[in-house]
Parts: sequence; C-alpha cells; structure tokens
Amino acid sequence: MHVALGAAFAALAAGLAYRARALTASGAAAAFAVGTLVFAGGGWRAAAVLFAFFLPSSLLSRVGATRKRALAGDDRHVARSGWQVLANGAVAALCAVAAARWGGTAFGAAFAGAFAAASADTWGTELGTLSARAPVSILTLRSVSAGRSGGISLAGTAATMAGSLCVAIVASLVGIAPWWSVAAGGFAGAILDSLLGATLQALRWCPRCACECETQRHSCGTETVMRRGASWLENDGVNFAATLCGAIVASLAAGW
Repeated sequence: MHVALGAAFAALAAGLAYRARALTASGAAAAFAVGTLVFAGGGWRAAAVLFAFFLPSSLLSRVGATRKRALAGDDRHVARSGWQVLANGAVAALCAVAAARWGGTAFGAAFAGAFAAASADTWGTELGTLSARAPVSILTLRSVSAGRSGGISLAGTAATMAGSLCVAIVASLVGIAPWWSVAAGGFAGAILDSLLGATLQALRWCPRCACECETQRHSCGTETVMRRGASWLENDGVNFAATLCGAIVASLAAGW
C-alpha cells in the first residue's frame, strides 16, 4: 500500500512536470522511478526533501530562459531528459532505499545531501548565469564565458549556498538529518561540480558558430569537435559525481 501510494504520487508529479514541459517523456519516466523509490523509502518526509529540490529548480530554470540558451550555446536549459533526471536523482533514490532497509542517520543524511548538491548546482547555474558580472574559472580566476562549466561568480556562489540550504532546512524540519550536515554535503558537491567542469568535463567547439559548447551537437545542429577534457565525461556524469560527493560528505558530517 505504501509503495502503491508512492507510485501514484510520483506518477502524478511526473505527469504534471511533463505537461508543463519541465521534463521530456524519458525525463518523466525517470522522475516516476526516482519518485517512487524515494516515497517508498522515506514516505512523505523524503518526498518533501525531493520537492525542496525539484520545485524551486524547475521554476528557476524558467527565469531568463531565452538569455540562458543564448549564453550557454547548447541545450542545457530545455526540458530535462531521463539521463539528466537520473544524474540528479539516482544517488538520492538509492540512499532512500538504503535508509529504509538499514536505518540510521547516515543514509538519511546521504539521501538529503545528494539532493542538496543537485539543488546547489542548479541554483548556482540558473541564477549565476544571469549575473551582470562575468564569471571566472574556479581554477585560474580568469574570466570565462557566462554559462560555462567551471565558472564561478559572487552571485552564483550565493545562489549555490541558498540552494543547498533550501534542501537542508527542509530535511531538518522533517527530521531526516541535521541541516548543517546536509548543507555541507550540498556545497561540497557543487564545488566538485565546478572543479570537474573546469578540468575533466568535455569542452567542445562548434566550427560553424565559432564558439565553445558542451554537447556533441551544437544547438545549430553542427557536430562539434573536442577542445579539452575527457570525451566520456559530460554534464550528466559531472552531476552524478556531484550528488555522490554530496551524499558522502553529508553522511560523514552527520556521523561526526
């Protein structure tokens, strides 16, 4: 009964997100799977943490969407695909199941920390991209183009902290984990995201538009060529690593 209720709730949420064009068909299917596991693992408390990530992130993606697409030069600011949903939610879903199976604060903190990292990264990207000041590389502190992975700004960093705290506060209010451990995990995951974005993440070049991008095919339809990084590590892989980092750090912090 508990699982059936969770599945019905997840199906409703995924369907509404699909109709609102926040998710593609594959994204809705992945969101249904993640939501079902989260609700089955932690009930309404875990669902509250999930929505503390998903709802604000979906709304923020709509703010200045046209400008973001123009600045980023790729398709990161369209409806989320299945891989994007799993990159942000798979670690948390597995931690929710582990928490239900074995209990303890560690898995609960890991669950919330994974979503806090996803939230921190999303808030930092969505709001930081709109900053009036050009971002700088997290490694070299030299100016980089707006929207490029590995770039940081004062506004983006503040948004990153706010995104992490949003999930952390909800996780604390519903009794899943201490807010400070979840916030620490979220911020650590976002930092790792930026570091990987500035080093190992694939950076490509569109010969037609003469600009950098992060996808194999540019928004203009042209095949891109590698410029830097590992061809196998793209944005979804970086997001997965960031949520895993958030889960580990939050779990360790809660144990301390």
